[in-house]
Amino acid sequence: MTEDSSRAAWLQQTRSYLHDADPVLARLIDDRPDFDPRAWLTQLPPMDLYGALLFQVTGQQLSVPATRRTLARIEALFGGHLREAGLSWRKINTLRDLAERLSDGRLNQDVLITLPDDELMAELTAIPGIGPWTVQGALLIALQREDVVLPGDLALRKAIQAAYRLDHLPSQQEVLAIADKWRPYRSLATSYLFSAAFEPAKVPPVARPGSA
Repeated sequence: MTEDSSRAAWLQQTRSYLHDADPVLARLIDDRPDFDPRAWLTQLPPMDLYGALLFQVTGQQLSVPATRRTLARIEALFGGHLREAGLSWRKINTLRDLAERLSDGRLNQDVLITLPDDELMAELTAIPGIGPWTVQGALLIALQREDVVLPGDLALRKAIQAAYRLDHLPSQQEVLAIADKWRPYRSLATSYLFSAAFEPAKVPPVARPGSA
């Protein structure tokens, strides 16, 4: 079995599972028969764990376009002057601390990527300035873990509010409660919700009376 066929079989299995587990996701899945949950990753440069953490730390409280612009400036200024790229001192200190820990052996990237999600979360959130949202994003982007949800992500909370027709913005605990039924495929469910928020399903044109 090729990698593509194996992935196609996995997607079919996980879609079927989520379809049966949650009627709201069932509607999103039915509306997007050709959805590729990894397509958005092709818009980003290839990233290892450190690169994904850099992307996430840089993107704290920024839009995706603003994050990309800042990263482009960082690349152009590589070798110094992070403040000129638009990073705050807090973010600079966080990235410097992370880089030092990886350089001096306190953290080993080859070991980190083998850890279960909860252990990796504990290791990285010990660094000031790195919280759960940052690590969860890295788990999705760099490690492509299957059971990740971002309850603190404002865009996801808004997507859930819209998809589930809630009269309020769900709290992080409400997001986790809703997402519990998606286990062990919360990453795929999260991808569908982001897709519903940012790329609404195409609606077939309505035929006009008398047209044929």
